[in-house]
Amino acid sequence: MTPAVTVEEHARRIEQLLAPVIESLGAEPVPLASALGCLTVANIRSDVDLPLFRNSQMDGFAVRAIDVASAPIALEVTGDIPAGHAAPVALIAGTALRIMTGAPMPTGADTVIPVEDTELVLGRDDALEGAIVTVARARSAGEFVRERGSDLRRGDLLLPAGTRLAPRHLAALAAAGVSHVDVRRRLRVGVITTGAELVADDEELALGRIFDANRIALAAGIAETGAIVSIATSSDDDPVTFRRVLDEVIGASDLVITSGGVSKGAFEVVREVLEPLGASVGSVAMQPGGPQGTAVVDSVPVVCFPGNPVSTQVSFAVFLAPILRRVAGLPARSAETRTLASPVQSVAGKRQFLRGVASDDGTVALVSGPSSHLVAAMARADVLIDIPVETTRLEAGESVAVWML
Repeated sequence: MTPAVTVEEHARRIEQLLAPVIESLGAEPVPLASALGCLTVANIRSDVDLPLFRNSQMDGFAVRAIDVASAPIALEVTGDIPAGHAAPVALIAGTALRIMTGAPMPTGADTVIPVEDTELVLGRDDALEGAIVTVARARSAGEFVRERGSDLRRGDLLLPAGTRLAPRHLAALAAAGVSHVDVRRRLRVGVITTGAELVADDEELALGRIFDANRIALAAGIAETGAIVSIATSSDDDPVTFRRVLDEVIGASDLVITSGGVSKGAFEVVREVLEPLGASVGSVAMQPGGPQGTAVVDSVPVVCFPGNPVSTQVSFAVFLAPILRRVAGLPARSAETRTLASPVQSVAGKRQFLRGVASDDGTVALVSGPSSHLVAAMARADVLIDIPVETTRLEAGESVAVWML
């Protein structure tokens, strides 16, 4: 019997498996509306000044500061400048122009009096013609005026290469008139869950059948780590069916994840189909998640996880999530040292990943037993408690490493 490999050894195997695919991910231009979460591949410099033109910061009145120095003072209002106004406007000395936020400043004006500091008396028939505005307080030149280029000058660095695009970055790009951005192509990951017992959530259950939790969990994990779910589907335990599904998913993916079918019993369809193609299927010295496999089919890496739902989720968190997060430019999940709230037993020779809840007082408590079918208990956990392979028991109060979920 081939001895089980360590978690570290299997993690390195998966790193090596994915390295060629990751290295081959090139750049692609994407519309700004589709760029959220993408990684910029080059420095982006602005083609424009921001603001694009000198404009008003407030709704109010554009004036010369010298004309309101002796406020309170009454000035004739000679016109309106709404936002979006394109025609050049000049301010006559000793008068005011009503102006809206974002509207271009008239030539000759050097300050804006906020509407809150004014009182407007309209002219005949409540028209602006003949209106008088009383300015209650003086303002210095430049107050409430946004100068052209005060945020960014043309040619300045807008975003550096390697920026993972968040909404604030997209807003800056849009403001600078950028419609497409060159980003690193995102990894396309396909999912195949296996087992004749699986039914979709809209199908009727029969004895011996179960809902397919792994397909949903893996697809969500892929999306959360910044990759794209190319296809998420399932197969029964028929080798012909599985190979057909595998070929379909491989054709649309850079990486394929399978769940189930890699243990040592009968009807292990993933093992049966992939081992003749050169797959490595064996055991990792961990619990849950012992049965694991890797393969390359038609130049596409395939990572094979066990089928019990907690085993699948733990395997993804331990082996794939760190790689996918790094590729997407996401920070690594934080690891912490905490104090056990109660004693823990562990299996000799296996590295345990127990499910726990971290408390504000620095302790961590188990939420369930170690069994790999306890998917509802997994939902209550927010950390994995990492018990070293050589440890069989820890007492309450001892320190443990935890992985944040």
